Amino acid sequence: MQTVSLSKVRELKIVIGINGEFPGPVLNVTTNWNVVINVKNDLDEPLLLTWNGIQHRKNSWQDGVSGTNCPIQAGWNWTYDFQVKDQIGSFFYFPSLNFQRAAGGYGGITINNRAIIPLPFALPDADVTLFITDWYTKSHKELRKDIESGTNLGIPDGILINGVGPFRFDEAIVPDGFPFLTINVEAGKTYRFRVHNVGISTSLNFRIQNHNLLLVETEGSYTVQQNYANMDIHVGQSFSFLVTMDQNASSDYYVVASPRFVNSSSWAKATGVAILHYSNSQGPASGPLPDPPNDFDTYFSMNQARSIRWNVSAGAARPNPQGSFKYGEITVTDVYVILNRPAELINGKWRTTLNGISYLTPSTPLKLAQQFNISGVYKLDFPNKLMNRPAKLDTSLINGTFKGFMEIIFQNNDTTVQNYHLDGYAFFVVGMDIGVWTENSRGTYNKWDGVARCTTQVFPGAWTAILVSLDSAGIWNLRAQNLDSWYLGQELYVSVVNPESDGSEAALPDNAIYCGVLSSLQKDQAQRVKFSGSPSVSCSSTTILVLLIIAFGAFIG
Repeated sequence: MQTVSLSKVRELKIVIGINGEFPGPVLNVTTNWNVVINVKNDLDEPLLLTWNGIQHRKNSWQDGVSGTNCPIQAGWNWTYDFQVKDQIGSFFYFPSLNFQRAAGGYGGITINNRAIIPLPFALPDADVTLFITDWYTKSHKELRKDIESGTNLGIPDGILINGVGPFRFDEAIVPDGFPFLTINVEAGKTYRFRVHNVGISTSLNFRIQNHNLLLVETEGSYTVQQNYANMDIHVGQSFSFLVTMDQNASSDYYVVASPRFVNSSSWAKATGVAILHYSNSQGPASGPLPDPPNDFDTYFSMNQARSIRWNVSAGAARPNPQGSFKYGEITVTDVYVILNRPAELINGKWRTTLNGISYLTPSTPLKLAQQFNISGVYKLDFPNKLMNRPAKLDTSLINGTFKGFMEIIFQNNDTTVQNYHLDGYAFFVVGMDIGVWTENSRGTYNKWDGVARCTTQVFPGAWTAILVSLDSAGIWNLRAQNLDSWYLGQELYVSVVNPESDGSEAALPDNAIYCGVLSSLQKDQAQRVKFSGSPSVSCSSTTILVLLIIAFGAFIG
């Protein structure tokens, strides 16, 4: 057990730690490495880890969500074994079941370029990984009970930066004596800040006092390099910036993460503040925090999002330029207009929906049901638009076309920003606007340098359009990143089957866990702590072995 002080309220908070750390360790790997991770579940409930943005090419067995894997039971361990094939960039991992991310259990994933492929910028002097998150003193179990009963999450008790904070920027708001994050830097050097919003439901604006943020990468894509005074980072998103220490160090500087699209007066306590400390600093930070954008200026945030563009001339995981994949010239084969709604009562329970369907998780994972040809577990009939019928619970999948090119339009009928993530792929964000999407909206699409990423925001009363090439066979999770929306049913899966069955999709792992109708196949593995047998993906690449022990810890928050 560890104890650490969190700001705002002096209450005991049980968090999910990894190897005794909160947040968990950063996995630092290189393109095409094999990653073997043994997870030991010391929680009192089932667990899966998912790897936000890792594509698991043709290997959805390693995705770590309820549709692909049986959970790792309390006291059990399981080994993930995957390759970071043709990827670079900044990602994170987190627990995907039972609202557990609200208690922690997350850490970073950094995929470095291979030596033969140069970065599209000078090598930074160092990396800094930051996790920004809204935080509640209630346990994740209490929070999910609230959600189930129709109770809103409400204002968070704080915003944490790497699990601590804030610095006492206002004596009337922040009590004395609580720890905060200090980032030590050297004048004249340039640092790569990898910033992840691993929160529950709050969009956060990130900024560093008197320093520009030069955006260079987001979720595995190098971007056109542009300076920003601040950046809206929505739930589930990751960005990396180059920050040059070019100030005179007359004092320390504030690093701020503050909520967006909320009433600033009532949310004033929910501001995360860390300190940027030059080695030659002449004094502590003081004065007001750097100004955020206008609280309710959706247009500012939308225009900022539109300004983030793909660096089409840069190489990334491969030597050829990113822009050599000319997505704007590919014929669309499938179109889905996916509409969400706020939580509503379905069969007497609060649920959220996509196209009127609230996802019903089967006891047998979809991928296992497909592997063993078990009928009745799911249907390939997810509608391509909202149907004129009552909302319902169902296990309905999109029947994706292998090597097809899918257009998905997310229409947000909720009153808050909703964020959507697709496992297995990077998609191109080609358009977003206020109002209702129509076919004429395609005339506004960016068909040349829309950024490729895995999580996109959809503003309230607005739409966002993405294009994705379904070139990786498997069953892939499409979900709301907002935990409250996800937990109540805003997710579905996309089934992509190669009709030629060429054997390129990964086989059922030797160490697969069985559950549901296949429970009889499961061998006892209670209390096993050795690496469960799982062959490496490839012997021709570097392999990294990692042990992650997931446990509850007592923290003072």
